[in-house]
This record gives sequence, C-alpha cells and structure tokens, in this order.
Amino acid sequence: EGGDRLNVPLYRIDQLEPYRTAGDGDAPPPRLHRLGAPTWRRQRDKTRAAIRAMAAELLDLYARRQLAHGYAFPPDTPWQRELESAFLYEDTPDQRRASDEVKRDMERARPMDRLLVGDVGYGKTEVAVRAAFKAVQAGKQVAVLVPTTILAEQHGRTFRERLADYPVRIEVLSRFRSAKEAGPIVQRLTGGEVDVVIGTHRLLSADVTFKDLGLLIVDEEHRFGVRHKERLKALKLSVDVLTLTATPIPRTLHLSLAGLRDLTLLETAPKDRSPVLTFVEPWDDALLEEAMARELDRGGQVYFVHNRIETIDTIAARVETLAPRARFAVAHGQMRESDLEAVMGRFVRGEVDILVSTMIVESGLDVPNANTMIVDRADRLGLAQLYQLRGRVGRSHRRAFCYLLVPDLVDDQAEERLQVLEHHTDLGSGYRIALRDLELRGAGNLLGGEQSGHVQAVGFDMYLRWLEETVRGLKSGEGGRGEREEFAPPDVTLDAPAHLPDEYVADDDTKLDFYRRLARAEQPGEIQAVRDELRDRFGPLPADAERLLLVAELRALGARAGLETVLIKGDEARLTFRRDAAPRLAGLQVALEAVQFEADVRRAVPLSLRLRRLGGESIGPGLVRALTAVLRDHQRN
Repeated sequence: EGGDRLNVPLYRIDQLEPYRTAGDGDAPPPRLHRLGAPTWRRQRDKTRAAIRAMAAELLDLYARRQLAHGYAFPPDTPWQRELESAFLYEDTPDQRRASDEVKRDMERARPMDRLLVGDVGYGKTEVAVRAAFKAVQAGKQVAVLVPTTILAEQHGRTFRERLADYPVRIEVLSRFRSAKEAGPIVQRLTGGEVDVVIGTHRLLSADVTFKDLGLLIVDEEHRFGVRHKERLKALKLSVDVLTLTATPIPRTLHLSLAGLRDLTLLETAPKDRSPVLTFVEPWDDALLEEAMARELDRGGQVYFVHNRIETIDTIAARVETLAPRARFAVAHGQMRESDLEAVMGRFVRGEVDILVSTMIVESGLDVPNANTMIVDRADRLGLAQLYQLRGRVGRSHRRAFCYLLVPDLVDDQAEERLQVLEHHTDLGSGYRIALRDLELRGAGNLLGGEQSGHVQAVGFDMYLRWLEETVRGLKSGEGGRGEREEFAPPDVTLDAPAHLPDEYVADDDTKLDFYRRLARAEQPGEIQAVRDELRDRFGPLPADAERLLLVAELRALGARAGLETVLIKGDEARLTFRRDAAPRLAGLQVALEAVQFEADVRRAVPLSLRLRRLGGESIGPGLVRALTAVLRDHQRN
C-alpha cells in the first residue's frame, strides 16, 4: 500500500540490505510486505529453513567425501614438469596457484571436488590439461564433459596439440561422430584403450562405461540438466572432479562456501593481452566498412552480432554490401542444430570471414583469429551480455576492437551501461562493475534452481548474509541457527552528531560500506581496522567520525557486557543492563574508579547506573576503557 515509514539509526544500518537479484529482466518484482505484518517473518523463516537444508546437504556431501576413499595420485613426474614448462605463455600467479591446488588435491586419498572460476581465456583449460596428463600417467582414464559440440571439438584440438609429444590416446565423442564412428570409441573406452575422452552429455549415457576412470573435468556444469547432474553427483563420491566455469561468482559467496566447496579464482589476465578498444558509435556505413576491411586485411575474422532473428538476414545483406570480398555466414538459435554447428565449425576453422549472428556466440567460442566485434543495437543488451560478447575478441596478442552501435537517442540506463564498457577497457578494471549482474547469475548457477526462488524473494545480499550465518552455525555445531550466544548490541545515544561528514568522505557508496562494517563489528580489532583505513584514505578523523567509532566500540563491548542502553550527555552517562544479564558490580566499580568515574545505582533490577566524570579522559573513551577492563577480568576468571 506504500506510505509507511521507518527511521533507522545509523548504527543499525546493518539491518538494511539493498535488494538485488540476477537482472534477467523476466523475473517479477518482489512482493512488498507491510510493516508489522507477519508475512515478512514467514518469508524469512522459510528462506532460512531452505538455506539450512542446502548447507546441511552440502556439509553432508563434504563429510562423506572426506571419508570416501579415492585414489591418491603419485607426485609430479619429469614428464609433467616438461609439459608444464612447454606452455607457450607465462603462467599468471593465479594459474600457478590453481595448478598446484588441483595437483595437491589429486595427490590426496580423498576424492577432489574443486571449482575453478575464471574469466574467458584466463587459462582454465591449461589447468585442466595438466590435471588430465597427471591422471593419465598414473594409468587412469579422464573424461572431459562439455555443454556443446563445438566446445568438444575445440577442447579436443587443444588437448591434442598440448599432448602431441606424449603417448596419450585422445578421442572426442559428440554429434559430429556418426553412430558407426562412436561405437568403436565406446568399446575402446570400456577396454581401457582410450586415455582421455572429451564429449557432450553423450558421455553420461548408460552405454558409456570406463575401465578405470580417475578424473572427471566438467565445463560449465550449470548448463547440464537435472538428470545429468544427479549422475555427476554419484560420480563425485568416487572420482576426482574438477569443474570449470567462466561465470564469476561473488567473492562473498566464495567465502561463505569456503568450507563446503573447494574454490579457486583466476582473476589475473595473461601477460601479453592488450585491452579491447571499445567505441560507442551510431551506425555509419563508412566506419563499418573501414573496421571490417582493417580486420580482413590483417587476415583476421569479424563477429557481427544482431540479436533479432526476424531481421538478421536483412542486416546480413546490408553488411555484405560493405565487405563484398568477404566470406559470410549467418547463425542463430532457430536454425537446425546440425546446420548451426556446421556454421560455427566453419568459423572456428577460419573458412568464414564474417559471422553475422545473434547472442548465441555469447559464451564458449574460442577463435583467437577473430579480433573485431561489432554489436548492433547494443543499447538493448545488458551489461553482462555486452561484457561476455566483448570477451570473445582479444584472445591473442593482437589488438582487438569492439564497436557498440547505438541510435542517436538512448535511455539513461543504457547510456550508463555503455559508458562503463567504453571506459573500463582495461583487463580486470571495472571487471567488478561489469560483473555485478553476471555474478548474481553465477551465484544462481552455483546455488541451484530451488534456492533461486528464495534469493528472488529476499534479495541476494540478505540471502548471502543468512547463508554465512548458517554455515558458521552448522560448523560450530549450533544446528545452523547462526545466532550468537551473546546479547544484542545496546542502543547508544550521544548528545552530539556521530557520522562521517560529506567533506570527509564524499562518496555515498563508500560511506555506506563503512557504516555497514561498523554496524556489524563485534570485536574492537574490527573497529580499529576501520579507524586505520579511514585515517589512511581520508586523513585525520574529524570529531563527528571519532564519535561514530565510539558508538561502534560501545555497542561491541556493551553486547558482551549485557548492556541494553547507553546514554551519554556532557560529563554524565546512564547505563541500563538487560534483565537477564548478571553484571559483577564489584569489578565494575573498580574499573570505573580507575578512570575517575563516580557511579550511582539508580535501580537494582534490571541494574541501572548513573556515572559522573570527576577527572581524567572524557566520558566516552573512559567508558570504553572501563568496559574493556571489566570484560578482560571476566575472561580471566
């Protein structure tokens, strides 16, 4: 109904979370609940129960895997080291770490289940090749499961090139192989005559059996159906599994799942990459003619993305007049699958110069020779989609170009999206901004379909926070309630402003981040870290900011001491304890005298004290020192 209003004090800002979910545009807006009505509480309880069930299941799977006996692979051989040093590029630090972590997992006796998250072209496949080679040398078979036939062919080519100098038998099982060709491959797999098989979900068919499967590598697991995932889950208990994904997941989710799934993030771009030059321009025949001619003259290929099937042929004809000597092909999702794969295959092999297609090239195609991307009506696409499209080019050491074509008038939101892409061309910079939307999608993929409804209902940030509390609770054996034993922090009221002034911290987002961190701080060390960071980034703290940190300290200490309210006015303070708290009056009296405060008992139950400062430091910092001393003594006893 609207119109309700609730004022929230700054120090309770952690009670508010912005509402974000994966912005696919087709999800209905969330339901708004009336203040004070029980509907929100019901929604919250339902979501928490679902989170608890999911976290418990993950923990259970994790525990079963800890107990399961897998195969402990032997340490690296001279061949392994030779293969790794023959890599054409220099390893990024992330890649080296990922490679070491995967091999360390394989050398343990329990089955590996590691998720490798990295942007397109950040070297995930190389990590997979090394793991596969390690498994083959121990006499085990390796299965590489990919979502599309084109990807199967591409991985097949990469694996064959990298392992050409070694006696490794590699086969590809996909729809490009006829039944007559596939039959013998399946037989040889069963007989142990194939070391590495790369294929689509055909690998999960009942007729495919392995003689001795040691490692399963899954690319983009979320693109497989539920039935296939169940088969994967069964495999995970007995063989080592390495999952690769290019859809990033939020760091926060990574941290809250840290003990349940082994995750490795690849965040550094390879050394010799130069950023993609991005231009936002209206359609201009001369510009497009020049852009395509430049790419074709250097022997490269061009992507031209037009995301409407109804008009794609018209646009293709128009583009063809601008580059008459080029070899053209059109690809879109309504073509027969075999035709589509044939077109894609020709583009990958370099038999097509300009590919006019819909968004289907958004993920998975790896054509290092294609380094110009032209996107028609880029204003209609989301940031994540544009980012993914731009990631198709610039996959080699050549300078790449991306042209985003827009009409003269675009709405403000589209303008903002395009600005982000135009200015953040650097690899990794602005990566965070462009990926906000993508990360939400990645989180949805990782959490699975059932959880997505709950994320939609309460918003992503709130969901994450509850997930973290639940996991922490389950691990410490509290049954996943995630609530702490301590009291809630007290209400603290000062007689002077306590906030971060605009002239000190100008940016609202930064300010909110600090407020949130202070509101959640439970230990004095966390507050000190914020103080150090503020001083480091913005200079000496003004009085208003010092008072804000004082409020945070009093709340953190007060929660442990059992205080309900703290009121400070001039040189006096009023402390009220909770009814169920049991403060030790003698210890408190000593601590207060040590900072030169006089204490009057105003009420015995619940205990209420009036403090007056007689000398020494001012009343706020003095009270912090006294409470710290009381809590320290309490811990000793």
